[in-house]
Amino acid sequence: MIKKPFEPFLLHGTARRSQWLITCDHATNIVPPCVGGGSLGLPEADMQRHIAYDIGAAGVTRALADALSAPAILSNFSRMVIDPNRGLDDPTLLMKLYDGTVIPTNRTANEVEKTRRVDAFYTPYHNALTELAAQQDDTVIIAIHSFTPQLNGRAPRPWHIGILHQFDDRLSNPLLSLLRSEGDLCVGDNEPYAGHLPGDAVDRHALQTGRANVLIELRSDLIETPYQQITWAKRLAPILTLALIQMEAQDA
Repeated sequence: MIKKPFEPFLLHGTARRSQWLITCDHATNIVPPCVGGGSLGLPEADMQRHIAYDIGAAGVTRALADALSAPAILSNFSRMVIDPNRGLDDPTLLMKLYDGTVIPTNRTANEVEKTRRVDAFYTPYHNALTELAAQQDDTVIIAIHSFTPQLNGRAPRPWHIGILHQFDDRLSNPLLSLLRSEGDLCVGDNEPYAGHLPGDAVDRHALQTGRANVLIELRSDLIETPYQQITWAKRLAPILTLALIQMEAQDA
């Protein structure tokens, strides 16, 4: 039996023609077979933590794409293999220590190995994202991420949702206002962190190309189950739609 080559990204709903493009850079904890024989040398419990992927983000991405009748692209490799939400010159592109955990397979990874992973996983993901974004002249990128409720040794994070933006607040401003008007959400404005890094996915595909965009961070304990993921997607879809209408009205 001929083995199918490993797919570094997954596409969802790409036959749809929509202004929206939903992305998920940290969708999975998968370690491809050609990296450490499919293992980073960590126990399974660590591979289920936020250090390996954004918990719940993939389910929200697919459900939000469905709710908006939009296409989506999701990474298909762990952020610890190579991080697609980093610039190529970022020192955290290939992490050797994350939130107090040493990553054994990465510990001795050299520049040759980093380049190999970039070529095998990072570049195909970004090439596909570039192609998808170019299908519409007015593409709006919504990047879905999740954050852990509490980092080791840190205070609990109160936010239910964070809206991350940098340089371009055309969409983030009305979105923040609408989310706060919901009344039952603790909304972070560039919280729990600012999030922007030169060369990251939003920078590369939205800020550098002039596309309207926003990065949505959801607290991972609120999107652990498929029901929670669908519920959040259905809640966000009409809010995003109205935010886009308000943005376009302001630009008119």
